[in-house]
Amino acid sequence: MKNILKASVAFVAVCGFSFAASAEKLDLNTAEGVAKVGRKFQCSLKDGKPVTYYWHGTAFGRTQGMADKVLFNVEGMNIRACTTVMDKDRGYGYRLVSRELLLYRDPKTGEYLKTWDNPYTGQNVKVLHVANDPVNSRPTFGVGRDGKVQKFTGTTLDGQMWLTSTIPLFYKNPLAGDYQKNIGGMYHATEMFNFFAKEKDMLDGKKDQADVQIAWQRMSDWLPWMEMSGREGLFYVSTAGRMLQKFHDVPQAMRDEIAKNYPIYNAPPSVDDARPNETSWTYFKKMVPVEKNMGE
Repeated sequence: MKNILKASVAFVAVCGFSFAASAEKLDLNTAEGVAKVGRKFQCSLKDGKPVTYYWHGTAFGRTQGMADKVLFNVEGMNIRACTTVMDKDRGYGYRLVSRELLLYRDPKTGEYLKTWDNPYTGQNVKVLHVANDPVNSRPTFGVGRDGKVQKFTGTTLDGQMWLTSTIPLFYKNPLAGDYQKNIGGMYHATEMFNFFAKEKDMLDGKKDQADVQIAWQRMSDWLPWMEMSGREGLFYVSTAGRMLQKFHDVPQAMRDEIAKNYPIYNAPPSVDDARPNETSWTYFKKMVPVEKNMGE
């Protein structure tokens, strides 16, 4: 009887351990599992925990009939946090809040640019770095508006997991006039994101944060501060980076630049931030006054 009791206790313990292990692994066949894996690509499972993405690369210019030009280097960071959102119909979800910088650097000296010699116009122009505050998202759920469980849109293969997101943008340009559909001037760009991580880290429900790598590309019209005056051509950037363990892991030079010129970018906004999003075009409109008497 004593041995039977010991065996029963051992069986219960093993079953309990198996259940706990199962409960700690995120299941991509469930709405909550899909939402939490998506959240781990973006931030932490802990509400309000600051998470920093860092990336760097190169910006190029393209015009017809000419070889592409290296314009400058780029260095970016986004400091963010997520919070849990529960919906009566869609269940578990999350919302992301963030601030984002993209700084332009001299490709030879590494200095943060204050002015830039435009190789297309021959003019020296004042540089306006990207300082977007906030860059927030709507709540994301594992259940769609149609009530169906969302499918994980990434790929899992040989112990690795990756997620690709291509976002074409075409909307009214905040810097242009009221007749954009008639004579042109719409904002036109494409953002391309690729996220990479180990499958075991992403599916581990006990780990609030994974080691995620990122590749980011963007193509758009010329940046407003480049003063290209409607010239034909394309601006594009190619970068790579990763999710850091802490803000202090941002390279020293960039942290010094943040402390000097962008001090609030060492922390994310409040998770209940309700401000409208900032973009590089709306930020330009705030920072650069309209030139009067143009063309006279």
